[in-house]
Amino acid sequence: MPVPERPQIRPFLAAAEDDRDERYVFVWDRLGYCREPQRLSRLEFLWLQLCDGENSVRDIQGESLKHDGHQLVALDLLTAFFERMERATFLEGPAFRALVSGPERLPACLGAYEEEPEALRRQLRRQFTGPKGPGLPRDVRPDGKLRAALLPHIDYGRGGPTFAWGFKEVVERTPASLFVIVGTSHLSAHRFTLTRKAFRTPLGVTPTDGPFVDRLVKHYGDGLFDDEVQAHLPEWSIELEVVFLQYLYETRRPIRVVPLVVGSFHDCVASGTLPSGRDDVGRMIEALRRAEAEAGEPVCTIISGDLAHIGPKFGDPHLPDTFLKRSRAQDQALLRAAAAADAAGYFRVLADEGDERRICGLPPTYTVLEALRPGSGKVLHYDQHVHPRRQESVSFASVAFYA
Repeated sequence: MPVPERPQIRPFLAAAEDDRDERYVFVWDRLGYCREPQRLSRLEFLWLQLCDGENSVRDIQGESLKHDGHQLVALDLLTAFFERMERATFLEGPAFRALVSGPERLPACLGAYEEEPEALRRQLRRQFTGPKGPGLPRDVRPDGKLRAALLPHIDYGRGGPTFAWGFKEVVERTPASLFVIVGTSHLSAHRFTLTRKAFRTPLGVTPTDGPFVDRLVKHYGDGLFDDEVQAHLPEWSIELEVVFLQYLYETRRPIRVVPLVVGSFHDCVASGTLPSGRDDVGRMIEALRRAEAEAGEPVCTIISGDLAHIGPKFGDPHLPDTFLKRSRAQDQALLRAAAAADAAGYFRVLADEGDERRICGLPPTYTVLEALRPGSGKVLHYDQHVHPRRQESVSFASVAFYA
């Protein structure tokens, strides 16, 4: 693979010292395309840092000599290193540009679910047929009353049955082939971000519905793609829903998706003011409402969000039984508001507690409830995962919303 004359490091990389040997540094890809961190010597790390698009390979050779002070590094050695960085997509170049500018978003969560298609299908089937599962979806005629469903986005190993309870209701109750997936944005500071990329997983490629995306842009305005790479390419909240949809509909009918991620509502929680009063949130609520009304076909909205994140992993000093019990009680209060399709009540539960339990599903859930204004809801399944050593607890639920 040819090395550019003036190599340039690409964005979305991170680095940390090797705890076991201070002579080395680990560099990894925050987008997840290079799945294995690269272990670099201090000198190699310097070479990578000098890749600013202006320094030539010979310039870097000279700077390396200034730093090391012993002997000139052979050009062949430098070239081999940059070829390695190019293969790892750590440099701006054809390999990296193909990944970020191509029409498909590649899977970022392999390992959190099976990579081989048949193994993945067996894994997903077990979520329905296992001890906690609801059974496989029935082949019934959907009544069309389901408007939306809240699903988790925790890994399948912990939340699989809760996914299954929600998706069983989706398959049995909606005739939609178009799914608007509104998920938590974990990795971007932007409030709302779309992508037009199709979603590739081991089960195939699911297209994004361009006309619906166009309508959202028309009604919302500019800015919905400003942070697309960071907000979507490494994000899991949409991908984990798409995989389930692909599995459930691959023998039923073709589907399309609209992938929208929603960033933090911390400013609203801090001020205690309803998010709908913010200009950008209000515009998105109206944009979703109008885009669905203009769709000309049934639309089902999937909300991708978890509930509480508590324990030392998330900054709490410890995780006693009293805290877990109180968190479960607060989750139930939150779910009562959701089942009543009460967006304001849902928000007030969190605002009153200062969101001390870090409910990551707040932004997408509130946005969808305000946009769709369903008539009623029903909690289908709830679970609270507790780490064996009490390092963390994450809770999650599936909730269906009806016209």
